[in-house]
Amino acid sequence: MPRGVSPSYVRAARKAEQTQTMTTQPTSNITMYGTPWCGDCRRARRVLDQHKVAYQYIDIEQDEAARSYVVQVNQGNQSVPTILFPDGSVLVEPSSAVLTQKLEALNLA
Repeated sequence: MPRGVSPSYVRAARKAEQTQTMTTQPTSNITMYGTPWCGDCRRARRVLDQHKVAYQYIDIEQDEAARSYVVQVNQGNQSVPTILFPDGSVLVEPSSAVLTQKLEALNLA
């Protein structure tokens, strides 16, 4: 371990690596990473709910591995919502129109 790097940081980095590997593979689910206080997250959830799309919501304030994944995907920023789609693509802070277009492109809306 490099000097000055805490063991908890190394564990979080390893977890993020594992999460990246697992969640960038195409899946049959949508995963939305967000926070309870984020207005854009609430709006994105409304869009998904209006289209009756199944998704998993993960609060990055409660899940360290999820927070690490979001930071990794967003070049060091905790940008939410970060939405992972079944085809392996990711949208970050999409507008309602962009999210709807993505759902339609995947035949989910």
